[in-house]
Amino acid sequence: MRADTRSGMRRVLIANRGEIAVRIVRAVAEAGLVSVAVYADQDADALHVRLADEAYVLGGDTASDSYLSIEWVLAAAQASGADAVHPGYGFLSESAEFARAVEAAGLIWIGPSPESIDSLGDKITARRIAQSVGAPLVAGTDRPLESADEAVAFAREHGLPIAIKAAFGGGGRGLKVARELDDVADAFESAAREAQAAFGRGECFVERFLERPRHIEAQVLGDGAGNVVVVGDRDCSLQRRNQKLVEEAPAPGLTEEQRRRIHDAARDICAAVSYRGAGTVEFLMGEDGVISFLEVNTRLQVEHPITEAVTGVDLVAEQLRIAAGKGLSFTETPAPSGHAIELRINAEDPGRGFLPSPGVVTAMRVPAGPGVRWDAGIEAGDTVQSAFDSLIAKLIVHAPDRDTAAVRARRALDELHVEGVATVVPFARLLLEDPAFSTEGFAVHTQWIETTLMPRLETQRRPEPPLTRPLRRVPIEVDGRRMMLGLPDDLLQGLAAGAGSDAPAETGPAAAAADPAALEAPVPGVLVDWLVSDGEKVSEGQDVAVVDAMKMETRVPAHRTGVLSRGADVGGTIAVGDVIGKIE
Repeated sequence: MRADTRSGMRRVLIANRGEIAVRIVRAVAEAGLVSVAVYADQDADALHVRLADEAYVLGGDTASDSYLSIEWVLAAAQASGADAVHPGYGFLSESAEFARAVEAAGLIWIGPSPESIDSLGDKITARRIAQSVGAPLVAGTDRPLESADEAVAFAREHGLPIAIKAAFGGGGRGLKVARELDDVADAFESAAREAQAAFGRGECFVERFLERPRHIEAQVLGDGAGNVVVVGDRDCSLQRRNQKLVEEAPAPGLTEEQRRRIHDAARDICAAVSYRGAGTVEFLMGEDGVISFLEVNTRLQVEHPITEAVTGVDLVAEQLRIAAGKGLSFTETPAPSGHAIELRINAEDPGRGFLPSPGVVTAMRVPAGPGVRWDAGIEAGDTVQSAFDSLIAKLIVHAPDRDTAAVRARRALDELHVEGVATVVPFARLLLEDPAFSTEGFAVHTQWIETTLMPRLETQRRPEPPLTRPLRRVPIEVDGRRMMLGLPDDLLQGLAAGAGSDAPAETGPAAAAADPAALEAPVPGVLVDWLVSDGEKVSEGQDVAVVDAMKMETRVPAHRTGVLSRGADVGGTIAVGDVIGKIE
C-alpha cells in the first residue's frame, strides 16, 4: 500500500506522544507517507520526535496545554501542511469535538465519525444501543447521576458492589468500585473528579459490578458504510487501579457460545452506528459465566499488537486505508494463529502499590529473538515524564500455543534490563510463575493483582526525581526573518552568567529538612483534594490528600498520628518529596 494509492493523504500529523506515536510513525513510513510529530516542551527530544520526518512544538508542559489543546494541535497541522490527523489513543482520541474540528479544517480524520464517537463514547447512549441489539447487560442507570445521593439510592435498590464510571472517556480512568454503602459517596466524588481531570467532563453513571470478573474485549474494524468485521478477541483481566497491565489473545478458556455472543454483540453494536475505523467493544464476564457489555473504546487500543500477532492484520495500516476511503482489506474474522501475550512495562513500583516512578532511564537492554516484539516510546537516556503516562514500552510475545508463549515471555523478561526508574518487571516475573496464570489453573480476574499478588511484591529503590529543565523561548533573527528559539532555561542562565555550559541547575524541589512532622508527596503531580480539614486529628495510615499523578489518582496517607496542618493548595503542582503539610 503505497502513497500513490492513498488519494488526498500525504502528510499525517500524529496528535500523540510515547510508544503509540512511535508505532504510528512507523506505519506511516511503511505507507510511503510523511509523518509529522507534535510535542510538549519536555518532549522536545523524545523518541517519537526523533523518529518522525518533521516535528512541531505545541508549547506548554502539561497535557491540558499541549496534547489536549485542540487549538495548538490544529495550529501545528496547519503549519506543517498536514492533510490528515491520527489521534493514537488517550488524549483527544475519543473527542468528537476534536474530530469535528479536524474535519472542519479540511483534514482527514483517521478515526470514527464524530457522530459515532458521540454515540458510543457516551457510555449511557452506548448502553442503550447495546440494549437495542440484544447485547448482554447488567442493571445500570440510563442517564448521568446528578449527585452522590443518587448513587447511594441505586446501591440500596440494586445491591452492592456497584461500579461508578465516567460517562465520557475510558482507559479505567474515572472508574471506582464501591463494596460498602459508606464508600459510595466518596467513590462517586473521586470518579467525577478523575473524569474531569482526564476527559474534561465529570458526568458519571452507575451499574451493578460483577465480582471477580474477567475483562474480555473484541477488536473491530468498520468501513463506515455498515460493514463491520470482528478481528479477534482478547483477555485483559490483569489490571491495577482498573487499568490493564497484561493482555493476551485470543481470550483463553471461553466456550464457543461465549465467544460467539461476544463477537456478535460487538459487531452489531458497531454496525448500528455504521462504525468507521478501529474500535474495541469491552465486556465483563462473571465467575458464573454471565457476560455484560461494558463500553466501546472508539480508538486504537494499547493492546492492539497481540491481535496483530495472532491474525497477521496490521491494524494501523487498516486505519490509514479506511480513512483514505479504500475500505477493509478483508471481510471475515481471521482464524487466530497461536497465542500472544503483552506485558506493559510501566515506570511504577509494584511494591509500593504501583506508585508512578518518573525519572531518567539510565540504561536499557531490550529483549529480542523469535516471536518477540518491543514497542517503546523510551530509549536509554530518555526521561519518563511525570506529567504524562507511566508506560515505557510493551513487550509482546507470540508462540504456537499459550504455554509456549508464557515460556517465551519469561525468557524475554530475563533479557530485559532497565535502570534508573522502578518498573513493573518484578510483578510480571512473579505473575508468569503463578499457578493462577497457568493454562490449566487459569483463575485471574480484574481484582486479582490487588487482592492476591500485591502482598507478595517487594519495593524497589526509589529514583531521584528528574531535574526539571523548562524551555524558555527567545526571539532571534535568521536571514532577516524573526523566529523563536526554545532553549532549556538553565542553559540560558549559564550563558547569561558567562559559564558557557549546559550543566543543569538545581531546579528540582529542595530537599526538605529532616522534620518528623513533614508530610511529603509520594509522587509528583497535582494536588486535587484534601480529605481532612486543616487542624483535624488524623491517624497513621489514614488517607489525608489526593494527588493526580501520571493520569491516576494516588492517595497520600498520614505517616503518623497527630494534628494535620495543610501546607499546599488544591490545584498546585508538587514534586516527589515536597512537604505538603505537617502532622504535629
